Formats: sequence, structure tokens, C-alpha cells
Amino acid sequence: MAEIRADMVANVMEIYVAEGDSIAVGDTIVLLESMKMEIPVIAETAGKVTRLAVSVGDVVQEGDLIIESE
Repeated sequence: MAEIRADMVANVMEIYVAEGDSIAVGDTIVLLESMKMEIPVIAETAGKVTRLAVSVGDVVQEGDLIIESE
């Protein structure tokens, strides 16, 4: 199981995957916004999304879970 976590405090602007989706290395998972900058969160491993832990409009803190995949 792989986890993608937030690197900083940010707002979740867009989500590009859903539970059950397959992802590949380099896919954009979500788009975060922090201090008026857009930050794409990129998959570092391939797999299948098993848990989506955020929704559009959520505020994530550094270290918060964004997705789990297997």
C-alpha cells in the first residue's frame, strides 16, 4: 500500500481520481492551492486508488493523507 500525503498546508482545489481508479507514475492526483500558488500532487507509484481522503474545498495540513493506493 502506498500513501500520498500533503507536503504543506493547502486548500484542495480539484480532484482528478476516484476510488477504484488506476493511476500511473506521473499522473496528477489532486490540485492544491497555497499562498495563491497551484500545486499539482503527482503519483510517484502506479496502482489503484483504494481510499480518497479529501474532498474539494478541504484544507489539508502538512502530513495529512490525500490518497491510499495499492
